[in-house]
Amino acid sequence: MFTGIVTDVGEITSLTPTAQGQLHRLRIACRYDRATIADGASIACNGVCLTVVASGVEGGKTWFDVDAAAETLGMTTAKHWGVGTRLNLERALKIGDELGGHIVAGHADGVATIVSREDLPDMARFVLRTTRELARFIAVKGSITLDGVSLTVNTVDDVTFSVLIIPHTLNVTTVGGWRAGSEVNIEVDLMARYAARLTEMK
Repeated sequence: MFTGIVTDVGEITSLTPTAQGQLHRLRIACRYDRATIADGASIACNGVCLTVVASGVEGGKTWFDVDAAAETLGMTTAKHWGVGTRLNLERALKIGDELGGHIVAGHADGVATIVSREDLPDMARFVLRTTRELARFIAVKGSITLDGVSLTVNTVDDVTFSVLIIPHTLNVTTVGGWRAGSEVNIEVDLMARYAARLTEMK
């Protein structure tokens, strides 16, 4: 489990397709302490929970390897990742940690497309479009996770919604580089999903 509070921005330094391209082995450079990364640990990469299969230090910088499987490549932006891609990173939540965002599973539901970006004084407003299936879980003032970042929904209009990004988030995540036409990973609020399921069962 995660909270959607990004703790580092990593960069893919190598990508090796295996299993006829159905699996990508990624090496990601980061600022985490190598001693705190165990094989089998979960790290959210742009909102996608991936399992560490190796780690080390090279050139004074920590790296870790993860595998992105066919399902991840098929339904998230991971299919577009390459060497040099910057990723929002978050370590798995520990009991007793501060829950600064909201409960995030790291299981991306799909992608949302950025419709527009409006730069405001020290802030930015993004309008995004998603599928009708996912839009039903998005509500004004509700929580949404975009590329691993916990955000509050400002407005909703059918299958489009908007978020307002504060200066801190623009500075410490990859959000500052978002542009119209780009795709981002989306995870809807877990509570909204369960509420919808309960309604369906009545």
